[in-house]
Amino acid sequence: MSVFGLIGRSLGHSFSRSYFTDKFKRESLPGHRYELFELAEIGNLRDLIASTPGLRGLNVTIPYKQEVMPLLDVVDPLAAAVGAVNTIAIREGKLMGFNTDVEGFRDTLLPLLPGLIDPDSDIRLRALVLGSGGASRAVGYVLREQGIRFRVVSRSRERGDLSWDMLDPVSLKVCRLLINTTPLGMHPDVGSLPPLPYAAIGPRHTLVDLVYNPPETQFLMFGMERGARTVNGLQMLHAQAEASWRLWNT
Repeated sequence: MSVFGLIGRSLGHSFSRSYFTDKFKRESLPGHRYELFELAEIGNLRDLIASTPGLRGLNVTIPYKQEVMPLLDVVDPLAAAVGAVNTIAIREGKLMGFNTDVEGFRDTLLPLLPGLIDPDSDIRLRALVLGSGGASRAVGYVLREQGIRFRVVSRSRERGDLSWDMLDPVSLKVCRLLINTTPLGMHPDVGSLPPLPYAAIGPRHTLVDLVYNPPETQFLMFGMERGARTVNGLQMLHAQAEASWRLWNT
């Protein structure tokens, strides 16, 4: 039996198990299983590995993408540059950390850029990255890669460039790409959303939410009501999952 899984503190929102279970059926892999492992603290990781025979790989989600790094034997250079790990491969007893969120977000962002960048304008595209956790770091890496200027919004200026209470309509007018990397709006807390001046959003904006459950968060629905282009996190989930699968089988 080959076992894979997802670690995080609360996993009731996750589609990962159903995604991989369907994949194993579709590809005729009956000896494969994907489980959800809720950990009260990341220090329980080694106990989980010791008590799970056949465990070959793990995905990592909120809030452990950064906290897990000191527990790993090897961290891939890309994950080290990002400062977050969302995929662990277990090879010959060693824990090897990778970041597939970068590939996932890149696959989400690139198709959007032709509609965001005006080649006849001198005004550069700017973005707001909402949240400062592990997913935010992967998003920032891809934005820098594409030459897109951005500012990170967090509860504290110590973790971001701006705090939520600093956002005003001018901020949103300047930044036409808004990316939510927080869990706000994620099942079961579907009524929550990032505290933005939503009246400043219009048809020139694109809103990307890394949340995929529900497929239309309050954040995205407010954007749609204002005429903005909206994209949820399902494509990123699929792309990063397939990248994880390749790493587990390397």
